[in-house]
Amino acid sequence: MPSKAVHLSRHAAIAQALREQIRSGELTPGSPLPSESQLTDRFAVSRGTVRQALAALRAEGLIAGGRGRVPVIRRAGLAQSFDQLVSFSLWARQIGRNPSARTFELTRRRCDPEAAEQLAIEPGAPIFFYTRLRLLDGAPVLVERATFVESVGRLLLDCDLDGGSVYEQLGQRGVEFAEAQQTICAIAAGAEDAALLEVARRSPLLEVRRRAAAPDGTPLEWSRDRYRADAFEITLHNQHALPGAGVALRAARNDH
Repeated sequence: MPSKAVHLSRHAAIAQALREQIRSGELTPGSPLPSESQLTDRFAVSRGTVRQALAALRAEGLIAGGRGRVPVIRRAGLAQSFDQLVSFSLWARQIGRNPSARTFELTRRRCDPEAAEQLAIEPGAPIFFYTRLRLLDGAPVLVERATFVESVGRLLLDCDLDGGSVYEQLGQRGVEFAEAQQTICAIAAGAEDAALLEVARRSPLLEVRRRAAAPDGTPLEWSRDRYRADAFEITLHNQHALPGAGVALRAARNDH
């Protein structure tokens, strides 16, 4: 995603500051975090704000511990947080993995009823659609099927779909993805997905349905991303009396 000035809430800013210390190696795996008291003094915020920040880091798999146990640093960032709209490529690089892609289809076609409803356009209106296989360190882990409104999709013709993040490349062309609504469900792999992901038919997959929108709320993209269930897991962190649950899709320990 393109770099830009973003106003973060206090707890998000604290989480980001700690996240950067973890990823830079300043806070190393196995070492304890500063105490809640130390963090409240450092950032001049309430204990509740600090706990919200720690909940986000816990959901991302960056820290472990809680309920009276001192939080400690885990192996850095194996979770793709759903609290932030981050591209697969950027996420993979952040956790030290090598992302790549193979594009099997990029077409201009007429919009089907489902995509038309999600994109708030008329059925049959022109859209752009692609199918991409995403890989981590050369191993297939995700099939992307994405539909874009025509004004955005036609920019894909000048993008290197195999060579990097679509969001980053579209951002360089003036397209801003500001928010997304995402739904996660379990499905069985059909013949095409099984072949692409190198799994048996009817193997479990995690499907993430995403509608991404511009800053003014205009839908720009509707996609169905299908992850190998043996390579990823869902983490949900809840804490009593704190708003907002942290949700993340994590690369499993036995990832491919």
